[in-house]
This record gives sequence, C-alpha cells and structure tokens, in this order.
Amino acid sequence: MTKLLEKAFKEAQKLSESLQDEIANQLLEDIQNELNWQENLSDPDINLGVFQQMAQAALMQDKAGETEEKPFGEE
Repeated sequence: MTKLLEKAFKEAQKLSESLQDEIANQLLEDIQNELNWQENLSDPDINLGVFQQMAQAALMQDKAGETEEKPFGEE
C-alpha cells in the first residue's frame, strides 16, 4: 500500500462510521470501474474506433453547448 493511501485511510478513520462507509462504497465502486476499464482495454478484439467516435461525439456536443458542467461525481 502506498504512503498516500495509508494517509487517506488514517484520515478516514477520524470520520463518523456513516461517512467511512460512504467513502468505502465510493472507493470500491472506483476500484471495480478501474478493473472493468483495464479488462475492456486489454481485450485484443476491442474496437478502439468506437471509443474514438464516442469521444468525438462528446466533444461536438460540448462545442454545441449541449452539455453542462457539474462537479465530479454528480449526475
């Protein structure tokens, strides 16, 4: 475990149990999402063109003013 992650866990221990559980749930979800991305991107049969098309579409939507800024994690 890295020193930074150890520091984060030590700081989290100072919080209430409900906040600790919320942080734990967020972390577990982030870990699972990262593992899913790694698995998907390591697939030799993956069509990276699909990702490029999605990124291009998102950029076009943003340029057209069809997106809105939100803080990270908000839906």
